[in-house]
Amino acid sequence: MFRFLKHKPSRTSWLCMSALSAAISFSGQAQAEEKFVYMTNWFAEAEHGGFYQALATGLYKKYGLDVTIKMGGPQVNIIQLMAAGQADCVMGSSDLQMIQIREGGVPVVNVAAAMQKDPQVLIAHDDVKSLEGLKGKTILIAQSAHKGYWPWLKAKYGFTDEQTRPYTFNVQPFVADKNVAQQGYITSEPFAIQKAGVKANVLSFSDKGYPAYATTISCMDKTVKDKKAAVASFVKASMEGWKSYLQNPAPGNALIKKDNSEMDDEQLAYSVAKLKESGMIVSGDAIKQGIGVMTDARAKASYDFLVSAKLIDPSKVKLSETYTTEFVKDLKVLP
Repeated sequence: MFRFLKHKPSRTSWLCMSALSAAISFSGQAQAEEKFVYMTNWFAEAEHGGFYQALATGLYKKYGLDVTIKMGGPQVNIIQLMAAGQADCVMGSSDLQMIQIREGGVPVVNVAAAMQKDPQVLIAHDDVKSLEGLKGKTILIAQSAHKGYWPWLKAKYGFTDEQTRPYTFNVQPFVADKNVAQQGYITSEPFAIQKAGVKANVLSFSDKGYPAYATTISCMDKTVKDKKAAVASFVKASMEGWKSYLQNPAPGNALIKKDNSEMDDEQLAYSVAKLKESGMIVSGDAIKQGIGVMTDARAKASYDFLVSAKLIDPSKVKLSETYTTEFVKDLKVLP
């Protein structure tokens, strides 16, 4: 779903180098201490860990960047702010989201994807063992889901709009009613439900073929053209940050808690464990090609899904405009 509204608000969605710098090969480092602003899609949390880790451990400085990470939130339109020059790149909730934004007229392009799987899941009570078992159940989803995973689930599992109800970013309706299922992030809502003492099953659709990447680095076309060396350095340092974060998240977590005072150690530990266990960062193509990789085949699968679901008009946006692999194809930040 669109991460502008992923969690309840109480938790942690919401330009240029000189001509000489632009001429530097994008595989090299940017000029020393070049300022670079990255805006996340929510309040600081483990799902942003690799970026905070790269900042905490000096990886951005190693690659010649003076990086500022700005938090998004429920009232923050990160795309609008990037378009206005207040961020160089932003964190997309998914590549699907950014493709739709581009179709809407904003020239944004995906240059890397930290998560090989979309962490969005459906959460059911323990009597429901599979996605198929949700047919006919009441499912709580956000409005934005109708432009993301919901059409895919309807096509694959025969779900209907009539069985949905609005998700209010609060787990209490789920806790109170065994006939209800709800959306969530694998790293987040299941923890709150577990803390409430309710047994639940977490049903991932990324493991069933849902094509979306998540936690993207998405930039304006102009930034990719004019600040190519800086974008390349940011991508490389960030993916090294993710590798480091999965090995020892303490430095990144310290910065996350500094930015978001509501984030505690227990939630961070749960989220990091789920990132590892579910293969959000390290799975599929990333195992051999490196963290952050995007492939032509996966990008086409996302695009084709949006077209088939009539969520984009292919006459308004071409697949080749929505992404580039030039910053990740030779990175090889191997787990």
